[in-house]
Amino acid sequence: MASPTTEHLPEDFLWGVATAAYQIEGGVDVDGRGSSIWDTFSHSDGRTRHGDTGDIACDHRALWRQDLELIADLNVAAYRLSLGWPRLQPTGRGKLNTAGVEWYRELLGGVCDRGIRPLVTLYHWDLPQALEDEGGWTTRATAEAFGDYVALVAEAFGDLVHDWVTVNEPWCSAFLGYGVGVHAPGRRSEREATAASHHLNLAHGLALRALRDAGGTHQVGVTDLVADLVPVDPVADAEAVARLDALNHQLFLGPVFLGGYSASVTALLDPYGLSDLVQPGDLELIGAPLDFVGINHYQQVLVEDDPIGGIARVRETPAGERRTSFGWSISPDAMTRVLQHVRDVYTTLPVYVTENGISLTDYIRPDGTVQDPERVEYLADYITAIDTAVADGVDVRGYFAWSLLDNFEWAEGYDKRFGLVFVEFGSQKRVPKTSASFYSHLITTHRGRVRHPFAAASVPTPKRRKETFQ
Repeated sequence: MASPTTEHLPEDFLWGVATAAYQIEGGVDVDGRGSSIWDTFSHSDGRTRHGDTGDIACDHRALWRQDLELIADLNVAAYRLSLGWPRLQPTGRGKLNTAGVEWYRELLGGVCDRGIRPLVTLYHWDLPQALEDEGGWTTRATAEAFGDYVALVAEAFGDLVHDWVTVNEPWCSAFLGYGVGVHAPGRRSEREATAASHHLNLAHGLALRALRDAGGTHQVGVTDLVADLVPVDPVADAEAVARLDALNHQLFLGPVFLGGYSASVTALLDPYGLSDLVQPGDLELIGAPLDFVGINHYQQVLVEDDPIGGIARVRETPAGERRTSFGWSISPDAMTRVLQHVRDVYTTLPVYVTENGISLTDYIRPDGTVQDPERVEYLADYITAIDTAVADGVDVRGYFAWSLLDNFEWAEGYDKRFGLVFVEFGSQKRVPKTSASFYSHLITTHRGRVRHPFAAASVPTPKRRKETFQ
């Protein structure tokens, strides 16, 4: 079994797993849930692999108790999950849906009762379709609706949750959803992607204000997707890397941590209206102080200049020869570089790796087991890379493996398996993989215990409170 190096990780390092609502919940026709852009997108011809949808997914809405036991068996101290906006607020406006609130309270209570700390993502891509019909993230009104929604969520769940991620990977929502159209809602417009980018940043700021206004000890961060960008030619392609970094990273990390849009970002996006979107007070909202930064990291990319390569005018190729089933690179040292880059350029706030994982072509063997030695090696190598970053002074406080379960992988449907637990989607049978045992053993060995010291054996109902990230 692979042996990662964890000697520099703090004793109270937060080990966890992560999921997202639309990818696992199913139950799209219960609780009075409304439609999301992913319901519409996945039911449109040719949008997802084999026409797969999240209608059932992992049927977590029905099997959540079983899934929480799987999480508990992993010995993790934290669980990152998202709240489905259309389940809680079917049209994206108005009071919260009582049935949705009741189920999420039951779910979050179950997390707390098992001594596990919930880290809740407020937006993980499932925009209510009613808001998309009014313009979606291309309109300022959607960001304002999100801020109103978060205020209601904080009131409904503030006794169960103290740790929040406002928005997950805004780059994906803006550019995959509105720029190139490979994700919901499937629009293809550079101007709309630019508008969506600013409004997602604004949504973060409005959500942060709503959580601060709610009082209490809420700890708040935002999660960004950060790749390691490497020039094919260190001289000829240096500017290409700078442009791609501006579009993928500076556009979102800059206003949050550095106070505004950089000259590189405005040079790329002012032709599509970026500066015209910024109203007085926006940057102050977006740049208000946070408690931590969430980083999702999956690959290292080789970058070269390409005059016809989109807004950034680049061509991207996965680095190295090792690949996941997604075709993404396997480059553990890239994790170290990304964490150092965020520390050196953007913020010295505590960092949580809120997603990292590998897709493989897993299957159940004749003996009933699921062997995934490649994932074991991947976890060992990437956790070692985090340890290297910590040794260099990066304040990494936790790691969330993506994902707990094989799930609906967006436009790729059920073709890509990231889970520590195998899901046989027809029967909904769960089979923990070799990597699940490895991860559990790693956590137990690192901690010398199976739970955080703050995870009480019993937590009173209904006021279940957990220690915060700080």
